Amino acid sequence: MEDDQEQRPESLLPYEQWTETALRQVVAQAIEYVAVNGLPGNHHFYVTFRTDHPGVVIPPRLRAKYPQEMTIVLQHQFWDLKMDREAALIGVGLSFGGVPATLAVPLDAVIGFADPHVRYGLRFHVALPEVPPDKPLTLVPPPDPPPEPEPEAKPEKPAETPQVVSLDAFRRRSPPKE
Repeated sequence: MEDDQEQRPESLLPYEQWTETALRQVVAQAIEYVAVNGLPGNHHFYVTFRTDHPGVVIPPRLRAKYPQEMTIVLQHQFWDLKMDREAALIGVGLSFGGVPATLAVPLDAVIGFADPHVRYGLRFHVALPEVPPDKPLTLVPPPDPPPEPEPEAKPEKPAETPQVVSLDAFRRRSPPKE
């Protein structure tokens, strides 16, 4: 058996890459199915992805907590699940510590997919783009700077101070003691 492995020629065709691409479509189809029909029976998904992959959109607090990898569970409490085939992008709303968040995960950022109910799982290789050391990777484009105000002859209004509403007006009052 060892002789067969040693004599196997190196493939000039990227079979492993083609297989991963095809299996990513299984993930896309599962997400699409659940987005339309909901999760059947006791099925649920664990989706693990690279948070540092270009195109991943997650709140900054989650990126700080999970700088490289994160697993989300699609089981009971999620909303707006979408699979954009054209953009190869998974979109979903989830709560983290009671705070709702919307995530966008490129299919290429997924490194693991599992449906524990049927003991089905897939692992993927993710190649992150190489970045020269002198140029840091920008995951989300920086926002455009605000436009500079055009000089006008209008007098500036003083900044409005926030209004504070006292709740005392809404409290039940007891009669004054004599």
